[in-house]
Amino acid sequence: MKILIIHTAFIGDIVLSTPLIKRIKDIHPEAKITYVTTPVGASILRNNENITEVIEYDKRGAHSGFKGLVALGRRLRYENFNLVLTPHRYLRSSILSWLTRSPKRVGYDTASGAILFTNKIKYDKTKHEVEKLLSFVDGDLPKDLKENYPIELYPSKKDIQKIDEIWKENDLFNRDVVVVAPGSKWFTKKWPLEYFNKVIDLLVANNKSVVVIGGKEEMFLNVHKSSGVLDLRGKTTLLELAEVIKRSKVVLTNDSSPIHIASAFKSTKIIALFGPTVKEFGFFPWSQNSEVLEVSDLPCRPCGIHGGNKCPKGHFKCMLDIKPEEVFYKILAALKR
Repeated sequence: MKILIIHTAFIGDIVLSTPLIKRIKDIHPEAKITYVTTPVGASILRNNENITEVIEYDKRGAHSGFKGLVALGRRLRYENFNLVLTPHRYLRSSILSWLTRSPKRVGYDTASGAILFTNKIKYDKTKHEVEKLLSFVDGDLPKDLKENYPIELYPSKKDIQKIDEIWKENDLFNRDVVVVAPGSKWFTKKWPLEYFNKVIDLLVANNKSVVVIGGKEEMFLNVHKSSGVLDLRGKTTLLELAEVIKRSKVVLTNDSSPIHIASAFKSTKIIALFGPTVKEFGFFPWSQNSEVLEVSDLPCRPCGIHGGNKCPKGHFKCMLDIKPEEVFYKILAALKR
């Protein structure tokens, strides 16, 4: 049995699909699983023993434009997949599924180009994203989904050794480490930077070790630095970042990919800040060891599934009303547990 997954969305979406990979192996233990994703998505899936092959779909490089899409589709067609699963709801992914000519092509009923699928799955907005993805595979699901189908990430020995060196250099072994992730692709998903800095200052004043994470795009943020703050923005791969998060006691993050990476590790407490988005969109932490902080009585929430570049109402209360002192005490409480 040869099964193909096509998912070329954001990093968090790819991370959330790892329970689906395990589910496929449970139902089809002898299957060969191929995963088509972006180059960034491929980097977070490395070392997953349930995946036979990861193929990079480089939309802005080798596979750009319609010719690139067709060329990749031709390559996939030669593989003769028995089953193609396409969680990504964009037209290019639907076309790529059709180009494989697989006899069974499964996708969401709300996807652009859903007519190109042979089987359509109901996109149930009331379910967590992981639950939606698990519905792609037939069969009864166990009651405790989080326990049976956790998010799984696999840092390599090399990744672990690098973080060991960083931990040793900065005397972080046997310390209460708090990871702070101030970034997001969308402006309105970002808790104010001055609030993050206030929390960082309070943590350092209370002898806690802070590690700031993010990609190169977050490096311009003017985060407070002191002897108790380690800045790893733009300095780690995604799996090295996963190892950093695994070693932390608490992760403070916006509604962004660190939520989902942190959900892979049971001992890491997640404190997630939700402003324009809400848990009902299905992208809240899959971890049971998590807490979402939000202003629940605002009639303007939610204002968009992805957030936006500015607050439509101009007041940004959904983020400004989550105060740094409240967040600091939440972190202290989590550290005590």
